[in-house]
Amino acid sequence: MSYCVNCGVELDATAKNCPLCNTPVINPNEIKTDNLIPPFPQEKAHVEEVQRADFGWMVSMVCLATAVTCGILNWLAFPNGLWSLAVIGACVVLWVMLVPAVIYQKWSPYLYLLFDGAAIILYLYLIARMLDKYEWFQGLGIPLVLCTIAVIELLTLAVRRFPKGILVRGLYSFTALAILCAGYEIIIDLYRDVPVSLSWSAVVVTICVIVDIAIITMLSRRRLRNAVRRRLHF
Repeated sequence: MSYCVNCGVELDATAKNCPLCNTPVINPNEIKTDNLIPPFPQEKAHVEEVQRADFGWMVSMVCLATAVTCGILNWLAFPNGLWSLAVIGACVVLWVMLVPAVIYQKWSPYLYLLFDGAAIILYLYLIARMLDKYEWFQGLGIPLVLCTIAVIELLTLAVRRFPKGILVRGLYSFTALAILCAGYEIIIDLYRDVPVSLSWSAVVVTICVIVDIAIITMLSRRRLRNAVRRRLHF
């Protein structure tokens, strides 16, 4: 039993057209599909991937062009200041953080961090050179950068060498945050030549310790750990 696709009237098995609206009756099994064009391509195509070397070359050229242009502009049009040093330093930091990590992916992450720290120290030096003030650079800038790099290196080592998992990584991260904030305040107090004491960093350290205790409790109790993972979907 079949029906007209246009008006819905019941059709006779031998009907070629609908008796009511004269719509042709087509049997789907008799349609020839040999000459039909498929609605999608038969062959799979792949977009050519961007080569790492090409990306590194592009970033290098952009950073170099920006640094050189700003340096020439500073020299010719604004010779009364060294503002271009800030732009040149930013280009150096951008290049160091992007290009080696993209091109030389087999390098150790600890080496990347050392290069990043060196680039930031160079940038701070250029800022000090621009302002012609070096006291803050030696007493505050370098120690803060070295403290940051040391803590991130330790965090990277812990994440790569010890048991993994989102809870464990959270434990490492909050511990590193506490150490970093305490180190910052100690360095600032030493630079200001005042007695070393923890004030604002003590609040951060207290919160991180509480969170660490909670994470350690969850890790030590399997049922609690599994319940937290199910509810947080990790």
